[in-house]
Amino acid sequence: MNFMTGGRCKAVALFVAASCAFCAAAETVFVQDREVFVHEANYDKDKIPSYTLEDPLVFADGRKVATPADWAERRREILGIFAREMYGEEPPKPETVVTELVDEKPAIDGHAVRRQYKMWFKADKSGPCVTWIMWIPKPAKKPVPVISFLNYRGNHELVPDEDIPVQQGWTRAGEKYGVTNHVSSAKTRGVLQDPNGAGIFPVGMILARGYAVMSACYCEVSPDPEADEKDPRFQQNPFAYTGVFGLWGERDTSRTDNITSLGAWAWALSRGLDLAERVSELDARRAVVTGCSRLGKAALIAAARDDRFAVCVPNQTGGGGVPLAKRDYGENVSTENRAFTHWYCRAYAKYAEAPWKTMPFDQHLFIACIAPRALLVEGYDSRWFDTEGEYLAVRAASPVWTFLGKEGMPDVAWPDDFDTSAIGRHLGYVHRNRSHGISAYDWTWLMDFADGVFGKCAR
Repeated sequence: MNFMTGGRCKAVALFVAASCAFCAAAETVFVQDREVFVHEANYDKDKIPSYTLEDPLVFADGRKVATPADWAERRREILGIFAREMYGEEPPKPETVVTELVDEKPAIDGHAVRRQYKMWFKADKSGPCVTWIMWIPKPAKKPVPVISFLNYRGNHELVPDEDIPVQQGWTRAGEKYGVTNHVSSAKTRGVLQDPNGAGIFPVGMILARGYAVMSACYCEVSPDPEADEKDPRFQQNPFAYTGVFGLWGERDTSRTDNITSLGAWAWALSRGLDLAERVSELDARRAVVTGCSRLGKAALIAAARDDRFAVCVPNQTGGGGVPLAKRDYGENVSTENRAFTHWYCRAYAKYAEAPWKTMPFDQHLFIACIAPRALLVEGYDSRWFDTEGEYLAVRAASPVWTFLGKEGMPDVAWPDDFDTSAIGRHLGYVHRNRSHGISAYDWTWLMDFADGVFGKCAR
């Protein structure tokens, strides 16, 4: 579940150097379907520009939000802005969701039942298919809350279970992950149980806390090529727009707000919640959605767009997720559009030169769309990820929770690593150092936070 920041920066540099045709002015590059101003990452806090953040409780036309009904309208307005200008149009709901139980068996020394489901989006089971894996605590006497997330290289990496098939089809590259020529390997079966890894899936601990947990591999939803991919079959455009994109008809290349891969991954998380609603042992009204890095962004988008998610815990999202773009610190609108053309719609590129001047929105507005539901942002101490910018985004969104009758983020200064003082009942922020990935600390903070929202899970 890790994605190291150095690789991300390298991908930007390689792609710009090797794959972009420069304009005469040498200030912009043409990348896939868009022209992007070249603006490198700023790591000097003294060079953070002056910027103004829009009030989430004021409509674009200047009207103030006065009632909860007004907020519902303002939320729709904000979601519309981000659909047009950043994350692309929200994918439509499928014509149907067909699920089939593939297998079921006792797991975790008999403390749980482990199930695998196939999911299709057409009644005849044609077209794309996503495989979900689920663990449910067996001692539970009533429906339990469920945590859902997308994983990177296949369900087989979550636990060492020979009955879990190795991820088929295209997989993210990485020899150290057992992936050669974008094909997964059984060599990494159960790799996320390694206590020395940067990311871990502590399934036993999750079940012991009274939560069910479910996951699917994001590669089955929409493949995610790197910017420097040399094989023309697997380059971002058009390969990223395969998978579930086949459900949405021919892509209109003239549009600047097309559905994006981030939107598709978020859509898949909502389809996982559709499945959870059908499983009698689960209480889908107490659904937690999480994810790390790009999949933390997907979790954030899923919760903002789908109010069935009761708790959202995006982990180490990086730029384009929780951090404020107008701060222009670390990953920025230019690097995002140069390296990840399939994550963002084409309209977003026009803000690459000076977002602090030109952007009429920022990430605090988007995270406010989760209110009054619960949100915990988990940050990571890399300058590229600008976790202080995450803290500031959460603080700027906090008045919406207060307006809606919930506690906002505690009134504390930017906390130190591992300091939980900024975690409130319904809104919180925490950050740590060490490696990039969901660690045991992150899972513990997630479940402590969800316990505060739901009450400790009775078993």
